[in-house]
Amino acid sequence: MALRLSQQEQATAAGSNGEGAAMAMRIVAESARLLGASRLIPIASAHIDGALYHGDSGTLFAEKLVEGKAKVAIRSTLNVGALDLTGCVRIRLEKPQRDMARRMMEAYRKLGCETSWTCAPYQAGHRPAFGTDVAWGESNAVVFCNSVLGARTNRYGDFLDIACAIAGRAPDYGLHRPESRRARLIFDVTALPASFLASEAAWPILGSLYGREVGDAIGVVTGVTCHPGEDALKAFGAAAASSGAVGLFHIAGVTPESPDSETALGGAEPETIVRVTPQLAAAARARLSTAEHPKTVDAVAVGSPHLSSNEFAALEHLIAERHLAVPLYACTGRHVLGRLESTGRRKALEAAGVVIVADTCVVVTPILPDMAGGVLMTNSGKFAHYAPGNTGYSVLYGSLADCVESAVAGKPIFMDIVA
Repeated sequence: MALRLSQQEQATAAGSNGEGAAMAMRIVAESARLLGASRLIPIASAHIDGALYHGDSGTLFAEKLVEGKAKVAIRSTLNVGALDLTGCVRIRLEKPQRDMARRMMEAYRKLGCETSWTCAPYQAGHRPAFGTDVAWGESNAVVFCNSVLGARTNRYGDFLDIACAIAGRAPDYGLHRPESRRARLIFDVTALPASFLASEAAWPILGSLYGREVGDAIGVVTGVTCHPGEDALKAFGAAAASSGAVGLFHIAGVTPESPDSETALGGAEPETIVRVTPQLAAAARARLSTAEHPKTVDAVAVGSPHLSSNEFAALEHLIAERHLAVPLYACTGRHVLGRLESTGRRKALEAAGVVIVADTCVVVTPILPDMAGGVLMTNSGKFAHYAPGNTGYSVLYGSLADCVESAVAGKPIFMDIVA
């Protein structure tokens, strides 16, 4: 099917709005052609993942758009960068990489993007309306946007995301189309104890298993009897998008496009049913840990996706004015950091041994001490997936309570018997 551009889109691609806008429109149009889309569609917003420094080419690309006088045409928030511009923590990124990372972040600001620097823009007020088309990058943000908010986006990769934001257009394919959002399989958790599903630790475990089982397919989770809360859905989606290529999930009776499993399936029979047993869940939990019987913990990291205000409140309650024996890195966005500072809570947390990280996280940029054989404990399925390869630390998975008690003791302590 041939791609057809409107007269306005053709004019933009030809340079009517400047070379930067032309380059962006040509990138979007060529991507649409390669994907087999017949047209471009207008989008309401974008979330840009391409501002994280991975090499000089990304910086030069962004600066080329700036030189061409490009500006985003829609609301565009920024995912984490490679630097903590708030100054909360020292980044072990040396010149010239540090300078190039800063230039990259500055280029995206000049393009008109909001300097949100968070992987959870939906916690910072960027919540597109149900049914609207958007172009979001960052896997957890994409899956939350599609699944929990009911807006429509594909998993937009680095540089295509900013091109869509400048063009105000995206290819009409994939999860933008209603027929592509129907569930094909059932992920049934009915056999799991209600006490397990009520545990905070359950949702990264189930998300990791879900992604592993479904890959890039769309499924509906059945057997969840009450809404687990947005933080649980955030954790489930992030783990699922890390272990698999998940862009959308449904939970019957919980997510907006799934009042029941029949609606999510579009009235069709499921192609397969994954029946989750306690044994499957236990095996999924075991896979989240790569450290083998460690006697000590060298660091703890939470906040992937970034910690919400409610999660910080839970962290403070668990620490309960004690002092941590090993650093606990709490990664969050500047929107949450501002609330902590205005109430004096940041100072209290740091006095206890919490290291607050804003604008970035410990897995995407060098923050953790360079330590051969180091053990990192986390309650994040996403951290558990990426930390061994990105940091060199082996990982130990536990609940938030487990993480705090282990940070206090400096050794693995497991409190969450249910999980």
